[in-house]
Amino acid sequence: MRVKRGWVVWLWLLLPAPSWADNELPPEHMEEGSPPDEGVPPPVLETESGDVLQVRRWHFLTRLEATTLMLLPRHGTGRDEGFLQLEPTLVVDGGEDFGLNLGAPVRLSLWGGSVGAGRVRAEDWDSLSDWGQVVRLLSLGSDASPVALWAGSLDCYSLLSGHLVRRYSNRTHPDYHPAGAVLTGTLGPLYTEAFVSDVLGARLMGAEVALDVQHVLVGQSAQPGRYTLSFSAVHEGARLGSTARLATLAHVDASAVVVVRRGRDSGFEAQVFAGWGGVPGAGGAWGAVAGLGADAVSPTFDLQARLEGRLQRGGFRQGYFGPDYELARFQVAGASGEALAEAVFPNGASAFGEVIVSWDAVHLGELLQRHLRLSLSAEAFTWGRVDADVRMAVQLVHRTVEVALRGMAVGLRQPGTRYLASGEGRWRFLGGRVYALGQGGTLLTPTPEGKLRPGAFIAVGMGVDHVR
Repeated sequence: MRVKRGWVVWLWLLLPAPSWADNELPPEHMEEGSPPDEGVPPPVLETESGDVLQVRRWHFLTRLEATTLMLLPRHGTGRDEGFLQLEPTLVVDGGEDFGLNLGAPVRLSLWGGSVGAGRVRAEDWDSLSDWGQVVRLLSLGSDASPVALWAGSLDCYSLLSGHLVRRYSNRTHPDYHPAGAVLTGTLGPLYTEAFVSDVLGARLMGAEVALDVQHVLVGQSAQPGRYTLSFSAVHEGARLGSTARLATLAHVDASAVVVVRRGRDSGFEAQVFAGWGGVPGAGGAWGAVAGLGADAVSPTFDLQARLEGRLQRGGFRQGYFGPDYELARFQVAGASGEALAEAVFPNGASAFGEVIVSWDAVHLGELLQRHLRLSLSAEAFTWGRVDADVRMAVQLVHRTVEVALRGMAVGLRQPGTRYLASGEGRWRFLGGRVYALGQGGTLLTPTPEGKLRPGAFIAVGMGVDHVR
């Protein structure tokens, strides 16, 4: 498997397309092989010696959204809550090496609040970690940098090989809004990625180190990371109440790229891999995995696919820190009603598959500007359980309509299946600077007793943004 960024930044969910005109797209944001911008040439400076230097463009976006947000508790709580939600945003785009996105929703009570409650919804700001939500994105460095830092919301994050942390989201808990961080570094044949799920709480942390075997044996090649050995470890380090589990998991992986085909602006790779993991100090808790993957890229299409066979023993499982983790540590899916720390995971085997597709009709390199972004994963266990996670975003009608959907089902074909679904739609008009907004979906909120209370939300409103 190629050594590459394991984290996936779903910017189309964090910040829908800011309506930059096509001819305003900075050259440093265009994919290699894309046609030059003929509408607005990049600014240049000429030195006294006659050398021409290209000047980096900086882009700024300011935005304000106002929506009526309703939280609808279920199962006999007898109280509905309504809020006016104001959400300011500031985005600074300094090219490949710097990006900043600041903003957070402020929810002002309209009706249904408890007696004595303040004007601002307290659950959104009642812990130090909640202040991390102000930083949606901070990016320093790029894929080509020897050291790079990314901080903000971790959404659908995978740690390199993904056998310990896969599709993890640190804000699945609706009242917990931390900022995570990912640090990457390259030194000779070593590539390292480290992360924390909460920079203000240091709760979940881990790292993976990958060794380029070909680099060690014959020197640096034109295809780095073709044969790799890697080691990863993840630690659940701090308790939130009594629900978090103090645990350390480790995994060893070997991968090889067996097929490589490259064109001027397209390519294809096929990989095979195998690995073994376990819980240090816990005899009998281990698992094994083997599989294959494929990556294909063209000027308008990008595909990543993966298929794995997995074996689990003694409670260990691959992808332990997954999309459902921040809820499962309170209560796992199923009829037991136990927290993840006490739940028993059966011995068995499973088949896991994942597909990530990006497509755009007009060859734009920006992730924000994709006409289609689809990510789908599913895992089927031999003892009857099925888990699935899907996320999709599309842009329609000359990019004036944006729709994002996500859904998760945990424990399908078992009693107590857990479902979560949400969606968002935006319609831009008046030149794209003003838009109507609608959101809705289901949620699970932990109670003081450590159980999960089902609920739903719906929001409608307007937004306006300005780019310069």
